[in-house]
Amino acid sequence: MKKIYLSKRNKKIYGVCGGIGEAFDIDPVLIRMVFILIAVMTAILPAVIAYLITAWYIIPKKY
Repeated sequence: MKKIYLSKRNKKIYGVCGGIGEAFDIDPVLIRMVFILIAVMTAILPAVIAYLITAWYIIPKKY
């Protein structure tokens, strides 16, 4: 299993969706669309907080 890192190539904000896409060999655009759908369904704030926590604390940067 591949390890997930923040993406340097497929980066829009922090590279979380790009990193997940690279790890699972999925187009990052699809992951971003799913994230936006979840954000809209949960009143946006919980999804944004989860995204920032994931970006800053959970997924490491690839050096």
